[in-house]
Amino acid sequence: MKKEQKAFPKKMESLSDIHRAFGLPMPAHPLVSIVNGTTNQVLLNRMPQPHVLNFFKISYKPPVTGKLLYGQGYYDFDQGGLLFAAPNQIIGNHGTNDGEICSRYTLLIHPDFLWNYPLAKKIKYYGFFSYSTNEALHLSEKEKESIIAIFQRIEEELANRIDDFSQDVIISYIELLLNYANRFYKRQFITRKAVNNELIAKLEGLLEEYFSSNKSIEQGIPTVQYLAQQLHISASYLTDMLRLQTGENTQHFIQQKIIERAKEQLSVTNLSVSEVAYGLGFGHPQSFNKLFKAKTNMSPLAFRKSFPQPMK
Repeated sequence: MKKEQKAFPKKMESLSDIHRAFGLPMPAHPLVSIVNGTTNQVLLNRMPQPHVLNFFKISYKPPVTGKLLYGQGYYDFDQGGLLFAAPNQIIGNHGTNDGEICSRYTLLIHPDFLWNYPLAKKIKYYGFFSYSTNEALHLSEKEKESIIAIFQRIEEELANRIDDFSQDVIISYIELLLNYANRFYKRQFITRKAVNNELIAKLEGLLEEYFSSNKSIEQGIPTVQYLAQQLHISASYLTDMLRLQTGENTQHFIQQKIIERAKEQLSVTNLSVSEVAYGLGFGHPQSFNKLFKAKTNMSPLAFRKSFPQPMK
């Protein structure tokens, strides 16, 4: 029986590749392009599924109520939303319906366009480029107006006046767009506080089950990626949500839960420090000792001595 060959994602190397896929004229600038879905009636399902882009993509989609989810619940608004993708991300995989939704605007930015600008480094720290489709930024009416206005300014700049100043102007608009997105995502985290509190509760329950079932002995310390997968969200979204809600990232959240459990075992059991360390997923007791001291300013043994020892 002939073995079925694995289908690899189609790599879209240039902006021209995208324009050809959409049946559009070649881009006015080789490193930055904006596709207006209103005038060109662009559907993303014309793209190869799945595919990998060699550049940044920011898409605004019209109302998507009932089509896309926000974490484990629905969007707050129905005026449309923004989706972000960084270079070398696989898009259109895992059965998403992203390709079926018409994008009103799609901004494509090759990393070389940002070369020698501070934004080339700064753009890597916008966590939403690593969010999943169901973690899109949903916009209120006023937010939508601000975002659409920036897309239109970039479109006008590319259509009418490419000159020595065009790159500076367009990059300023891109940075403004990203700063607005950052602000609006913070709003979204706040307005979805009830949903996020539920997510944190699920995370705490997941960690409790992980240590209670001895998965830590078999698999080691739980990773951020593992927890995000179990919660069906991206690691970046989980970290950004936790940082806003609790003031700490996911890694620190995991470490705090480890310390809480370690304190319990050191104070009410006769397990040795090494046994406690191995039970929590540490391959070497020295690593556990180092973390415990960093978090409590005490060694595990010193902490144990501060409690009356349990009867043997």
